[in-house]
Amino acid sequence: MRLFDLNQMDREAFVTALGFAFELSPWVVERAWDARPFDSIEAMHGAMMQVLNAAPLDDRLALIRAHPELAGKAAIARQLTAESTAEQAGAGLDRLTPEEFARFHDLNAAYGKRFGFPFIIAVRLNDKASILRAMQARLANDPEAEIAEAIAQIGLISKLRIQDAVTQ
Repeated sequence: MRLFDLNQMDREAFVTALGFAFELSPWVVERAWDARPFDSIEAMHGAMMQVLNAAPLDDRLALIRAHPELAGKAAIARQLTAESTAEQAGAGLDRLTPEEFARFHDLNAAYGKRFGFPFIIAVRLNDKASILRAMQARLANDPEAEIAEAIAQIGLISKLRIQDAVTQ
């Protein structure tokens, strides 16, 4: 897709084209449509992040909770979005040893119990070892800090997805 073409689209077409960027939460893209025309891909993504950061806490938590656990039940059952499937596979999360799988399972459970939402990290920028280290370290965060970190990671994930799909 070209940025020029996206700028010409009506709201519905724009959301259809880019709704994948924010995991099962096309409302972010839909609300950013009003900021068109965008001068650059970065400006477009920035508008989306402004929407996200200005959204009520319940909306932000719903987006966070729309993300799957890493190497979790949805991955095993092959129920992830195409984007999440490719991202997790790229980090090697589809090829875990039994010990690694057990560690992910334990950390997912501890994290979910502590925060009430799944651990989120831009897996394309990490590998299995760094993800496990981050999971362990972020368990020490307070809930407010972890919500902020989850939103920051969603920003990275969505930016990478948009950069893959859109050209100037």
